[in-house]
Amino acid sequence: MEKLKFDAVIPEFQNKSVNICDYGAVSGGRVKNTEAINKAVAELSAQGGGTVEVPRGIFLTGPIEFKDNINLHLQDGAVILFSDDFDDYPLINTNFEGFFTYRCMSPVYGRELKNIAITGKGVIDGNGGAWRPVKKFKLPERQWDSLVAGGGVVLEGKEEMWWPTEAAKQGHLNIIPNPSILKNKEECEKYRDFLRPAMIHFDNCRNILLDGPTFQNSPAWCLHPWLCKNLTIRNVSVRNPWFSQNGDGLDVESCKYVKVYDSVFDVGDDALCVKSGKNEDGRKLGKPCEYVEFKNCIVYHGHGGFVIGSEMSGGVNNVQITDCTFIGTDTGLRFKSCLGRGGLVENIYVDNIDMTEIPKEAIIFTMGYDMDTKEGQQVAPEEIPEFRNIYISNVNCAKAGTPISVSGLKDMPVHDIYLKNINIASAKDISITNAENINMENVNIEKL
Repeated sequence: MEKLKFDAVIPEFQNKSVNICDYGAVSGGRVKNTEAINKAVAELSAQGGGTVEVPRGIFLTGPIEFKDNINLHLQDGAVILFSDDFDDYPLINTNFEGFFTYRCMSPVYGRELKNIAITGKGVIDGNGGAWRPVKKFKLPERQWDSLVAGGGVVLEGKEEMWWPTEAAKQGHLNIIPNPSILKNKEECEKYRDFLRPAMIHFDNCRNILLDGPTFQNSPAWCLHPWLCKNLTIRNVSVRNPWFSQNGDGLDVESCKYVKVYDSVFDVGDDALCVKSGKNEDGRKLGKPCEYVEFKNCIVYHGHGGFVIGSEMSGGVNNVQITDCTFIGTDTGLRFKSCLGRGGLVENIYVDNIDMTEIPKEAIIFTMGYDMDTKEGQQVAPEEIPEFRNIYISNVNCAKAGTPISVSGLKDMPVHDIYLKNINIASAKDISITNAENINMENVNIEKL
């Protein structure tokens, strides 16, 4: 299989450091340290940058706003715990789930920066349980009863759901059927509790390093680099409760030159994700996600181990995933989109993947993913997504509900897919519809 070869520039920092406690930060998890941490970051950046040290202890804080040339280093035993006070997170104009929108500021936020890093062996905790809704069917009865008894409000109906506040519930009831509200800041203020942020959001930054920490319990997506260039993620652990709504691990969106390796993911939604905007917003921006490599990562839980889409309207190309293991993810290799998206996904290289206990599909292409698909409606040519030139080799799956499922569109079949040296144990057969030039060499399905 062809191997992608590219480098991602790793940031360097001057040999200068400060300790957040010297700026008045207090450990213990009771006192907000927002001002102290942000002052340390801002002052050190103004002096040319360096390392902001977070010592052992639990440091409660509101959003941390990154600046140029800053390495936020969490020493062993250090915990940054983000506040559960929604007033700490102002609405900002940003991008989430592929749309330009208003959203609460992310707990860790940086825009148009260069040379930034989060390093060390500590923990960054987004306090996501204060934000996220919970679907009743995902919890044991005793755990659900305890959640409801602790406060919040319940939305009854076909799919009973707990919300942390009435405003969050009303956001669900009013914004979901009328997403145009997301373009109006005044309207969004009414439902701010609903607009939970990604925990780490770097917007249009370059030369980024995440090395060592545990990132956990995010309000929505955990790690969301957007429009970034030269991103390295290594030796990290990303954790969210398995039932967490939108609890993605890593969403690399419209980025270029990205390397992710030697890391562990255990999350509530898709784990290793590649995206590039949604529908018209994504097509207008026109920024593909390209030159991305995942290597030697383990995923213990997630809706998909490795995923492209469904937000891929700006295109995805030259992506490589090798030497990864998925244990108990809902699906393994997941490629998804629908009519309305548009965009081209091509030149994807997958090699040496091991999986086990995959309850759904080991490998799936689905072009009817979104329930709001335009199936049966008139669509413009630019609204039709295309997936082609995808190479998957040396995949072993000890157990899957369905081995391989390929479901394209009538107007644009999935095409030029190359499957080689694939071994999957499953009770079901391969399923292929609306696809062309699906090449299989040494593909073996062992019947369970």
